[in-house]
Amino acid sequence: MTRTIFVCMLAVALISAQNTNYQPDKNWRAPDEAAAKKNPLAEKPELAAGGKKLFKRNCVECHGDSGQGLKKAADLQLPIVQNQSDGALFWKITNGNPDRGMPSFSGIPELQRWQLVLHLRTFKQIDTEKTQN
Repeated sequence: MTRTIFVCMLAVALISAQNTNYQPDKNWRAPDEAAAKKNPLAEKPELAAGGKKLFKRNCVECHGDSGQGLKKAADLQLPIVQNQSDGALFWKITNGNPDRGMPSFSGIPELQRWQLVLHLRTFKQIDTEKTQN
């Protein structure tokens, strides 16, 4: 009984922590050339594990463990995020958006930023599972 109550309280806490009011910045768009870039690691999905480690180190504080978007950060599970090209996501990770509190991660080596993009794509699967239940 106590465990059930704990699990329910945890679920409520996680749901209330999600940034359900997230509105994307319409002016924060990757240039066409950047958006067209292909992920050089796209054929190596196993490298998403390295992206997950980087995400935990650099992104969880604002985006949460499953990308749900805490505080004012983007909910990375949303189609508006997931429908962007790998190149656009890479550009956004690289350049940040200081007006919305997203720092630039240009100091992370390029291939590791592409690994982050691979990891962000795993959130799409989470979103799909949510809509099927």
